[in-house]
Amino acid sequence: MIDLYGFGHLLLAGTWVTIKLAVVSLMVGLVFGLLGAAAKLSSYRVLRWLATAYTTLIRGIPELLIVFAIYFGGSAIVMAVASWFGYDEYIEINPFMAGVVALSIAFGAYATEVFRMAILSIPKGQWESAQALGMTPGKTFFRIILPQVWRVALPGLGNLFQVLLKDTALVSVVGLQDVIRQATTAISSTKEPFTFYLAAAVIYLILTAIATGSTLWMERMVNPQARYKA
Repeated sequence: MIDLYGFGHLLLAGTWVTIKLAVVSLMVGLVFGLLGAAAKLSSYRVLRWLATAYTTLIRGIPELLIVFAIYFGGSAIVMAVASWFGYDEYIEINPFMAGVVALSIAFGAYATEVFRMAILSIPKGQWESAQALGMTPGKTFFRIILPQVWRVALPGLGNLFQVLLKDTALVSVVGLQDVIRQATTAISSTKEPFTFYLAAAVIYLILTAIATGSTLWMERMVNPQARYKA
């Protein structure tokens, strides 16, 4: 392993934090995306309006501002609640949790549209056939529709995950010890910004390449035709 002036182990630790943040945010963001798509396709006008407001608002705000809003706004809300019980000391939100919430909300807003278009691409006759067989809407969605939705949505979700992976760097501004934060710490001690920012760039390129390869592999797994052609 490259020592990097004795800071190589810190960059590896920061890489692990970045991976955990990206994976957890992806899983939570997928839930937000599915719920948002279901709300947009709902027969209830209120749910459609709320989902539209969510995607329009979040996609119109820079992710960095979302991170600030969750981190500082969350601390303010927790302190306000704590003050009702006589606790008046400053309460700081965990940077990792703030990052997960912020990135999940942002990812979910974009994933909502990916899921919505994927659901709309499924022939309506499949819903009708399942209903004719006596399946409930819930069973129809999870057993018939959702497996096909993943196949259609996977390329778009893969692209969104690569964006999410790079957006994890934004959480370093609130103190998360990720790759960028560790690189900045090393630079402050060694005065070698080019070396450590280049190392951080290489790490992100490797993670992005792994994410791309994983997405292509999953696409082949869910698409039998593409698997046999490969």
